[in-house]
Amino acid sequence: MNIAILDDYQDTIRTLDCFQKIAHHEVTIWNDHTKDIETLAKRLQNTEALTLLRERTPIREALVNKLDRLRIVSQVSVYPHIDVDACTRRGIVVSSDTSTHVSYATAELTWGLIIASLRRIPQEMAALKAGRWQTSTVGLCLRGRTLGIYGYGRVGRVVAGYGRAFGMSVQIWGRESTIAKARVDGYATAESKDKFFADSDVLSLHVRLLEETRGMVSASDLALMKPSSLLVNTSRSGLIQPGALEQALEAGRPGMAAVDVYEEEPVLAARHPLLSMNNVVCTPHLGYVAREELERMFSKIFDQILAYEKGSPINVVNPEVLRAGKASVPAGGVQ
Repeated sequence: MNIAILDDYQDTIRTLDCFQKIAHHEVTIWNDHTKDIETLAKRLQNTEALTLLRERTPIREALVNKLDRLRIVSQVSVYPHIDVDACTRRGIVVSSDTSTHVSYATAELTWGLIIASLRRIPQEMAALKAGRWQTSTVGLCLRGRTLGIYGYGRVGRVVAGYGRAFGMSVQIWGRESTIAKARVDGYATAESKDKFFADSDVLSLHVRLLEETRGMVSASDLALMKPSSLLVNTSRSGLIQPGALEQALEAGRPGMAAVDVYEEEPVLAARHPLLSMNNVVCTPHLGYVAREELERMFSKIFDQILAYEKGSPINVVNPEVLRAGKASVPAGGVQ
């Protein structure tokens, strides 16, 4: 099969152990990123199996209709970036393992950003390299401060545990079901959303981006935060109203931010206002980008392609394409 792998920025996928599962196929790996439909159509014109690294590249109808040889799209997790209906109409199987998994890589990065921000590590490193020793900035300790976790899901639960280990007072906010789970685990919950934002010294977002959660953090929410507080977002940029965080930081509430996600990715040529702010620590969406995480993800992605090759697709999110007989699923395997 002709297999294409998009958006492998670090050229890492071929070095994973699981790559050997598909090494006998014709594999093309793209290390840059583009959303241009014509460019993608040309690159993928001979592709039969397309692998996606989470939500980096949208696969919409205009592109799908240009890929005559495409037979399967394979990825893991949620798939709002894929036009599943368009794939179904073209007889393309969409396989995505959506089973529960804790991204410890994301939780660990979140904690790294918290420590780096409060102790001003990036700023002090830059000053030291510039020839200065201990600038006028003095960092803050974590112990005894209040950690607010917005969304008590898989990652939020792990980050809350890190907070306890560092001697922080942890409080949770979210939906009623979220609050109930947190209370069962012995965590305090905020009296209200306003109190949650006002009382948190570190406030970390761990909510899935859906239509109902888009823009759920407003400028008025951020204005309630302390001048000494830190807002952390390793989930999705869309959870915060556009421009609200930049304006809030300029106004001094919160006093700091740590961000791993952006409205449009990748961010190139430093074209984002947060990158020019000295009170913000920015990383290029590294949350799940760790070797162990990529090994787990692509092992499943490749297994889905191999199952299709054998004529028994797995984790199919558009099973109607199989029932209708539209998919070109090989009966005896693909050569």
